[in-house]
Parts: sequence; structure tokens; C-alpha cells
Amino acid sequence: MGCSNCGTAANGKPGGCQSHGSCGTGSCNRMNVYDWLANLPIHDPSTECRVVEISFSQGSRKDFFRNNTTQIFEKGETVSVEGVSGFDVGEVSLTGELVRIQMKKKSVDEYHPDMKKVLRRASERDLDLLKQNKAREKEAVIRSRAISRQLKLDMKVSQVEIQADGRKATFYYIADDRVDFRELIKIFASEFRVKVEMRQIGARQEAGKVGGIGSCGRELCCSTWLTDFKSVNTTAARYQNLSINQSKLSGQCGRLKCCLNYELDTYLDALQQFPDNADTLQVAKGTALLIKKDIFKNLMWYVLPDSNKQYPLLIERVKQIKKLNQQNNIPDDLGAVEVNTGKPKEELVNVDLTGQFSVKALDNADRKKRQNRGGPSNQRRDDHRQPQAQKRDNRSSQPPRDNRGPQQRDNRPPSGPRENKPPAPPRDNKPPPPIKKS
Repeated sequence: MGCSNCGTAANGKPGGCQSHGSCGTGSCNRMNVYDWLANLPIHDPSTECRVVEISFSQGSRKDFFRNNTTQIFEKGETVSVEGVSGFDVGEVSLTGELVRIQMKKKSVDEYHPDMKKVLRRASERDLDLLKQNKAREKEAVIRSRAISRQLKLDMKVSQVEIQADGRKATFYYIADDRVDFRELIKIFASEFRVKVEMRQIGARQEAGKVGGIGSCGRELCCSTWLTDFKSVNTTAARYQNLSINQSKLSGQCGRLKCCLNYELDTYLDALQQFPDNADTLQVAKGTALLIKKDIFKNLMWYVLPDSNKQYPLLIERVKQIKKLNQQNNIPDDLGAVEVNTGKPKEELVNVDLTGQFSVKALDNADRKKRQNRGGPSNQRRDDHRQPQAQKRDNRSSQPPRDNRGPQQRDNRPPSGPRENKPPAPPRDNKPPPPIKKS
């Protein structure tokens, strides 16, 4: 897994680990294991483990190799190992005593005679061959898919991994049923000039090889640390009181999310204290049906017929009613308890299960909080409205404007008696007489 010092290039792609192993993982490599015993002085030649774990294709595949050389390899070094009719180049992912633990976990014999060996540290020529053959993998995927489509085979080639020396290629494919690819192998061998190995994988393994970001915001578990894929069914969601929504419960592989099994054991342990055979309870109002169990508050929720109201009951109350029903006694009511959320109603916000909420609800809650507080925000709002109120008062003191048209104004009655003034003398267009100088 990556560290906090992992940079990003200008084109948006990961730029690789810039801490040079200081983050503890050695490098940004999938399926990495932290070596907690790396700094302990336990290098005893008689008991030291001579097997190292090598990862290929950035951790998508790992295998164990015996180190018969006199060299001591550290984690993160690039080495050349034995391959099929040649050699392959990988990265040392684990050394020391932790290798024995991993081998015991995967049932691998440390002293098996057929275990492949580490040849040497990777040279410049080995790295150049690795780079050239890795560049052929994308084109090989496209070409292999076209060939399988021409042969009308119900399969999908997910990934092609070519050995460092270019003598062998492993084709990872996905298929629901068994596929007869005998003719396909012959075409692949003549097309790519390599020894062909077909390996079938599932949808979860494909998602681990492709990688991605899950709904939790982190890298997919199958591409970082999860190697053992267990079956996941909808029963795990029912035990955890999750709604059976296929779009929310499915991962990027199209199957149910592996994380549904993470907390399943905790729920099963907590449900052991709940009474069995308590799906129905007989009361005076009818038969109450169990709809859900809350392991955090130790409550069992029931609903009565002809009513949509849900009644939370304590475990002791459910056991008591169940005992009365066995004695042919029917209680008058369920005896539901009140569930206190611990928050006032104005602070509650309707939050969806997906994490989406309404911003309007937050604004309303904030406004009500300020009103109850009577803080300076209301005073500032009143000061801001004060000049507008003064303008309205000034407008009311002025006489009303006459917005009627000219015809309506001419037909209005006179407001009062008018004084009879003499008419002004008519004007003539003659020029004024000249001014005489004395």
C-alpha cells in the first residue's frame, strides 16, 4: 500500500514512492507486507531462513524462491530468478522469519526440492529485456481478445503477463463455463512466439489485478491485502439489518462486497443473547411481527397489524410476553419503550444511508439556533434593515404622487375656488424700441 509521501505526476498518474522505503513498506507495491522483524538482530546462519518471497507485476503475483547464493537480499531489491526455460525478474517483498509464517499459511514446504532458486541481482540487460517485454502486454491483450472472438469462445482475456526474457506468457481469462481452448493455445503460440499458459480467474481476482477505489474512498481490499476470497451471500446483509439493494451492496467486480463478511462474526455473537422463535407476539390488539433487531441498543422492533407504527421492545419484555403466550395468556399491550436520540428536534438533519444530506436542512437548523441564542447576528440583521425602514417612513411623509393619465387628470373636479386674475396682455412680434442716449 502507498504511503503519504507518494507523489502524483503531471498527467494524473501515480509518480511512485518518493520516500525510498522510509514509509516501512519498501515501495508502493500492492499486496505488501510490513516486516516487523527487519530491525531485530536475529541473523543466525544456522536458523536463518534461506527462502525469500518475490513479487511480480507490482505485487499482483507472489512466489517463494530459495536463496542458495552467498548474497543477502534486502526488501525492495530487484533480482533475477529461475523461470520457465529461462529467467524472470521480480522484486524482493519479504525476507527473514516472516517468510516462514507466510509459507506455513500457504502450506508450502521450505525444503521442497523443486523450489526454484534466486540467480542473481538484476543486471542492466535483465531490466532492459523486462521493459521491452512488458511493453508487449497491452498489444497482446487486444490481439488475444480478437482471436478468442473469432473462434466464438465464451471467455474474456483479462490480462497477459509475459516473462522477463520473453519465452513464456500467462493468459488470465474469465469464463462462466468450461472452455475448450486447445485450438486457441496453438494460435497463441504461433502468433506471439511464446510458451502459452492459460490460467482461469474469477471476477474478484480480476478486480484485484485492475485495481481501483471503493465506495469507502480507499483502495480496493482485493488489490491491496486481501488474498483469500470467501463466498459472500445476502444472508450476511440480513444479519446486519442492511437493505437488500444490489447496486449498493455490489462492488466493482459485480459481486457482493467482501467487506460484508468483516463484521459478520461480531453481529452473530451479539445476536446470541436475543431470544429465538420471537418473530411473532400475541397481544390484545393482534399479532405483532418482528421487523428488525438492534444489537447496539438491545431492542427488538415490532409492528402491529393495520398500523405502520414501530414499537421498540426490550429483550426482557419480549421474553416475558413470549412466556405469557406459552401459558395461553395474552397481555394488553406490548410495553414499548421510548427511544431517546439525545438531540433536540431542531438539530436533527435527515441524512441518507449514502451520506447525502440537504443543505437547506442545515441552514434551517443554524437559523433556529441563532434565534434561540439571540446573538449578534440578529442585531446585525436589524441594523441592516433599519435604513430601509427610514426610507419607507420618509416616503410616507411626502404627498402621494398622481399616477393617473392626462385624460383622467383633466376630468377631475376642481379642488377649490380660484382667484379671478386679469388675463395677461397679448404679445406682439414687434422688436423693442431702440434705447435713446442722453
